[in-house]
Amino acid sequence: MFLVSRLRGSDKNRKLLEEETGDIGPLPVRDRSKSLCVEKLGQLLRPGYDPATLAARDLNLHALQRRRASSAISSSNDLISRRGVFSRRHYGSVELLPQKEANGQDVHSRRFRVENGDSLGEKEEIFGSPSTPVLENPEYQTRWYFKYFLGKLHQNYVGADGEKRSFFLSVVLAEANNQCGPQYRAILWKKTGAQKISLPYSPNKPMTVKQILSNFPNMEKLEKGPKEIFSPDIQKDLLLLEEQEGSVNFKFGVLYTKPGQHSDDEMLSNEFGSPEWDQFISLLGDKITLKGWDKYRGGLDVKGDMTGKSSVYTIYEGHEIMFHVSTLLPYSKDNRQQVERKRHIGNDIVNIIFFDGGPAQMSQFNPTSIKSQFTHVFAVVCYCSEDNSYRLVVYSEESVPLFGPSLPCPPVFRVAEEFREFLIVKLINGEKAAFNTPTFSQKRERTLDMLIKDLYSEHMGEMSRGVGTMLNRRAFSDVLAEPPRGSRRKEEARQVEFVRIGQALKLDTIMKGDAPTSLATTGLFKRAPWEPHCFYPDFGYEVTCGDSWGDSKLVIATDSGVFVVEDGSSHRQIFDKTITIKQLNVVEAHGILLFRADKGRDSKIHVFRLSDFESESNSTQTTDNVRTRMDLKEHRLERTRGCGMYAISRPGGSHLRMVVSLGKKLLLMQWRHSAAWTAWCPASDTDTIDGFQFIREIQVSEQPTLITLVDSSLAGSAGGSCDNTVCVGYRHQFDLINERTAEVSHLFSVQDGTKAHLVAAVDLYEDEEPELLLCYNNTCHFQKISETRPTTEFDFRWNFIPSSIVCAFPYILAFTNDSMEIRLIINGNLVQTMAMPKLALITSKNDIFFATTAPEFFPSRTERLHVDQRSERDTSLSPPSSPHLSPEARPFRLYRIPLHALSGMVAPCDRRCPTPSPEPPESGGPREAHAPPVERCNSSKLTLLAEPAGPGASRGLSRSCSSSPTPHIAN
Repeated sequence: MFLVSRLRGSDKNRKLLEEETGDIGPLPVRDRSKSLCVEKLGQLLRPGYDPATLAARDLNLHALQRRRASSAISSSNDLISRRGVFSRRHYGSVELLPQKEANGQDVHSRRFRVENGDSLGEKEEIFGSPSTPVLENPEYQTRWYFKYFLGKLHQNYVGADGEKRSFFLSVVLAEANNQCGPQYRAILWKKTGAQKISLPYSPNKPMTVKQILSNFPNMEKLEKGPKEIFSPDIQKDLLLLEEQEGSVNFKFGVLYTKPGQHSDDEMLSNEFGSPEWDQFISLLGDKITLKGWDKYRGGLDVKGDMTGKSSVYTIYEGHEIMFHVSTLLPYSKDNRQQVERKRHIGNDIVNIIFFDGGPAQMSQFNPTSIKSQFTHVFAVVCYCSEDNSYRLVVYSEESVPLFGPSLPCPPVFRVAEEFREFLIVKLINGEKAAFNTPTFSQKRERTLDMLIKDLYSEHMGEMSRGVGTMLNRRAFSDVLAEPPRGSRRKEEARQVEFVRIGQALKLDTIMKGDAPTSLATTGLFKRAPWEPHCFYPDFGYEVTCGDSWGDSKLVIATDSGVFVVEDGSSHRQIFDKTITIKQLNVVEAHGILLFRADKGRDSKIHVFRLSDFESESNSTQTTDNVRTRMDLKEHRLERTRGCGMYAISRPGGSHLRMVVSLGKKLLLMQWRHSAAWTAWCPASDTDTIDGFQFIREIQVSEQPTLITLVDSSLAGSAGGSCDNTVCVGYRHQFDLINERTAEVSHLFSVQDGTKAHLVAAVDLYEDEEPELLLCYNNTCHFQKISETRPTTEFDFRWNFIPSSIVCAFPYILAFTNDSMEIRLIINGNLVQTMAMPKLALITSKNDIFFATTAPEFFPSRTERLHVDQRSERDTSLSPPSSPHLSPEARPFRLYRIPLHALSGMVAPCDRRCPTPSPEPPESGGPREAHAPPVERCNSSKLTLLAEPAGPGASRGLSRSCSSSPTPHIAN
């Protein structure tokens, strides 16, 4: 309890603790006997590098990586390796710099990687940065206890898990509002950090504490139920635990460097800077007077000018930022090391190094010339007077996880304000990423471990001694249950006091600057890349499933029938309500509509031609155009009666393949014509049910809950020797089945003691080696197909249990029935959560389409403060108002998130060669006999013909299927 009391004490005591635990690094001690140097980049930072030198460098880097023994460093390398193509494609050349001593020997010490916006390894694959720099893990999204619990009535519990490790649990019932329905929010406090989850609330069946805990990993089986803590002081303790997540405000070092300066002593000894330096400093923020400064001070003296008379300060998205500017910190002519400057800049996690003299000077920078074990990220900046632009290169210590935004190619910024915003976001994300390195995470874990143990002893001791008598002794299996009548008044008084103390703590935290209080920003007004466009403003039916048709139409199934929706203009019915469709796909490559209708034994798959519905678009809508159950008879696919679900191959493959689940059987089928053949002879591909050929039947151990077709990316380069596979999920595991041999191999099992709810298996197909994103409960797991020992080291967790997952690199989106959560696939960091009532994903085949009843869900419009000088707004930024008057009968609005806005590029499947598939047992129909022989021997030409790149090209974001009424991923 000594640690807790110290943390509850004054700011002085808190600072002492931070110094003791390493949250504020000690002044680095220089040891010249261990001075390190990095091989200069030289040509690698300039165009025209020598390929032979590059190849030799890559071999040396691989050899160096193999010799690394540190688990923390290997974790970082593994992450880069697992995201190899991701890293090269969106994070430029993330290269590890070889580090050597003066005698040329390798040094087993700190090494850095450089991100310079160039794809040195794959010059043919260079892509720009995502359109908008976004903050990762923003505090207003991640500090749950401060935002959702503190100052509100909630419950807190203390207990020990199966391994006798202490934990705390906080549960609050979020009230219903116009955005979404009521739900539980729960935080599990453990020494490894806070785990968060949202769970649906049912008034008729409230959840127990044990049921809530079972949704967290390894918390399903507890020897004893946790005990509720009624003392209002627990709020202060839990707020203290949350503060260990990291800083709300930031301090960054800014170092001025003249041409020819290489050591930190030389850089720190510059008393004044150039006009370009002054221009850059004024771009970062406002110059403020330190004496009497009453906002965030970043460790600077505000009473007696001990750390200089002025500094540079700004605020971005609610984060206050103080820059430690080298030329504004105290200068001493007699002190070569400039200790007063070094003790601030050297103790900043992120430093900006400004090079005077242009880009040629940047290649001379050596990150180890800054003698600090505390600084993990260097942003190297120079100003180019020739074209009035800034150039940026970022160095990160090897163990720092990858962070965004990725640098554009080339990393040149010609608009000063855009560069400022990009740089600030990169710096903030860099410090948050560095906070997860072993240097900080191990110290944070030790601090949390001591805090939780002390708090556990304190509160359990109070309970055993009867201190803070529980006014309401309700069973701790109930959450938010009604108190007994005899103690109602006492309980109400306790609740009032509990809320009062929480509100006082919240106000005190805001006054101290330890919590985000505003989303005001000095950044530019920019549309978020995930901001949807209104596709159709007034759709009166709840969506069951659907798919996009070309670039301007949707085919949507509802309980009232199936409709074709035109972009913003009209919708027309094509099937009546007697046909209950559970799964639907539009396959433009072959001009067919594929769907699964009915359920149970009556469930069947049907195939129609799209041309049948296209001809009706120009005709008057009548009941004669609407098909009924009688029209399905001739379009029923044989062998599919009683199917529970199906999945099809992604667009861009050589053949359309389908796997159908019937109980414990899987049926493999393939369209008789290749996509390339259909592209050459579209008028000849007019089949419906006859177009599918049965290939084989595969027995499985039990009925699957989801299936995904996985294309082998090595099939073409390996001469067709590799086989395509099917990923099958059931109960607690995912298996992989070879399509040709029917051989079953185990892929991944959900950890024992964890409640399993399988959500999706998404084929990422970005890397040269196939990889699946397996989603279960609120966990996303990356699984290489070739790995024999699955590792969960790179897993990340959502704040709720999703029903659908969509990958649109660099983002990954999760949908529930009332919210959307967006994270970065490269590191799992949260970037946005949006609440939307009655949310339903429609499709993600091309762009992402979804339906919701709320037009006012844009947080960027209602919460963020921007200076917008434009008198007229673009009407495409906001959806039109609803024509309905009654809020209870709100229509569904259909929205579209353009894929190019998320990724800033054409999806990779448009560039991939089609995957050869096993030939059907029969030779095919007469038309297939006339297919050109190049269909099987020159696959590189087929993709261009079958799937032309462009706005209407199919991109195949994800292809997972589940047995729920609404497929998890509808394409």
